[in-house]
Amino acid sequence: MDVKTLSQGLDTIWVVLTAAMILLMEGGFALLEAGFVRQKNAVSIIMKVFVDIAFGALIFYFIGFGLMYGKDAGGLIGTSGFLLNGDLSHIVINISHETYWLFQAAFVIAVISIVSGAVAERIHFRAYILYAIAMTGLIYPIAGHWVWGVGGWIGKLGMIDFAGSAVIHALGGFAALAAAIFIGPRIGKFTADGKSNIVPPSNLPLASVGAFILWFGWFGFNSGSTLSATNGSIGHIAVTTMLSAAAGGAMCILFTMFRYKKADPPMVINGSLAGLVGITAGCAFVSDAAAITIGIVCGIAMVLVTEFMESKGIDDPVGAFAVHGVSGSLGTLAVGLFAMPELTKGVGEGYYGLFYGGGWQLLGVQVLGLAVVSVWGFVLTWGALALIKRMMPVRVSRDEELVGLDVGIHGVPAYNQDHDFLDLEQLKNGR
Repeated sequence: MDVKTLSQGLDTIWVVLTAAMILLMEGGFALLEAGFVRQKNAVSIIMKVFVDIAFGALIFYFIGFGLMYGKDAGGLIGTSGFLLNGDLSHIVINISHETYWLFQAAFVIAVISIVSGAVAERIHFRAYILYAIAMTGLIYPIAGHWVWGVGGWIGKLGMIDFAGSAVIHALGGFAALAAAIFIGPRIGKFTADGKSNIVPPSNLPLASVGAFILWFGWFGFNSGSTLSATNGSIGHIAVTTMLSAAAGGAMCILFTMFRYKKADPPMVINGSLAGLVGITAGCAFVSDAAAITIGIVCGIAMVLVTEFMESKGIDDPVGAFAVHGVSGSLGTLAVGLFAMPELTKGVGEGYYGLFYGGGWQLLGVQVLGLAVVSVWGFVLTWGALALIKRMMPVRVSRDEELVGLDVGIHGVPAYNQDHDFLDLEQLKNGR
């Protein structure tokens, strides 16, 4: 076996394994969100995750991958690669295009899962399917082409987003914000005078296990983005990922103890995730110290933004915007401050952080790219939901919401409480 064949084999194994790690994150999303919402809506969370995986993979295969990674047209969209056919010769990688698609499909599934949590407990299942198709087939792929596609206009300006703090998390987070505002808060979440009522999570141990699975999968998310098993930066990427997540969680423990006099478990869970989101853009390009700083800042910002959203009457049951939108934005901007010259070699001449003498060029590009991607995610999500609303209800009925989406929409509770037989009419009527 020659060296080239061995290299391709190793890289293929590496990318397939890390893609599987990213796909396992859907189990993390499912447990995290099911633990954060009320018991009567746990099944609806699981069903939406299956929509993310099943529809997301198929739509990205048919449409999304071509729009995102196909042959460039004016820096705006890809025009080949639909159903993995056509000219993909511009994608110069050491793995097959099928393997590359698999890895990228895992990413697109993660994007739609961000929005899922923000509209938990009240979005109609059929409307969610249509929105998932719009996100995975149009909204994410086009924005992704601008930054990651060969010839994409933002990428040509020099934006650095290694594994997607902007393309995945900021876009998904701002899409989640638009969806949460569009669909409105859960019944009883806010009083008539705007005061927020606490909706206790149904199962925090379950949510914490979900967070641990997400943390595990993030090593595939970030390190796998090298697309190479022999890339010397894999270890550094894994370390910065770990440090930022740990710093986000540790800071939330300390910050909530200071702010609330008790360490707040949901905030600590989301603090670790905020650190993971924040480091995703610059994991390959920043120092260990910078990674810790990013985690700390993202952890604090997540708490403050969660409080701010509550004060403004925006209901986001799992903190999707505070974790993904805000931390993704901070992580993207942090690259413009902390990217080290010795780690950005080959990315672009002069493209390194302001704090290392790189000037304002990279930071300016990061700001522009972040703004464009975030606005695109927000506006297109709002437009997609408005269009869907013209065809069918986007929100479940009051009765369905009160009884819970598990029984109201899917016809089965998450836990049967040892009943041998279920009378769905009695369940729907609360008996």
